[in-house]
Amino acid sequence: MIHSVIKNSVKVALPIVASVLFVACGGNDNPPPLASYEIEVVNATNNQPLSPVAVISHSDNYSAWQIGRAASVALENLAEGGSNSELAASLSGNTEFVSGSGAIGPASSETMTITASSASQTQLTLVTMLVNTNDAFAGLRSIDVSALAVGDTIILNANVYDAGSELNSESAGSIPGPADGGEGFNAGRTDINNVVRYHGGVVTADDGLTSSVLNQSHRFDNPGMMVTITRI
Repeated sequence: MIHSVIKNSVKVALPIVASVLFVACGGNDNPPPLASYEIEVVNATNNQPLSPVAVISHSDNYSAWQIGRAASVALENLAEGGSNSELAASLSGNTEFVSGSGAIGPASSETMTITASSASQTQLTLVTMLVNTNDAFAGLRSIDVSALAVGDTIILNANVYDAGSELNSESAGSIPGPADGGEGFNAGRTDINNVVRYHGGVVTADDGLTSSVLNQSHRFDNPGMMVTITRI
């Protein structure tokens, strides 16, 4: 996957996993200014509202999820019910948290701002639920923004993941979004594969899953959202 950094109106392609260039600067005892970022999130789905987006500024010792490992209870709350308050409460020191103001509808967007509270907070994580699903979430994990100068921009696509905590039954009463208005978070884990993984998509009533409350309009592909991060 490729993302772009825009510097002084010149767009330079970079790999999504980039090395960090450290430059020694002598003769300056002043601490570097804390970094602030403007983040625009665009819902790239056809009929999947996104829950209020959680944005976290953190150091490299924090990870909101990992492929192949069980989701935390805080992530499970977000992926099943769209609530990010549990994720905010689970954070320890040296992190900053910002929540979107509300759900983001298809083809709509929201812009948020977050400021790191220490110079070691060089990474950003974003996560949101696709609410017309059982436990699908779109996110960007531990994006290194340490190389961004003021005015620099990176543009990223966010994949859709399965939290692995709830069976993707799509049945009535199991989906919290407007397609069903059913249950959100449930502490019982019913998915037989209790690990985070890439989401395989939904199989709707139109596809032959007669018990599903979803239809073709609720199908989705990657990316689930498009994100523009600008250091300000």
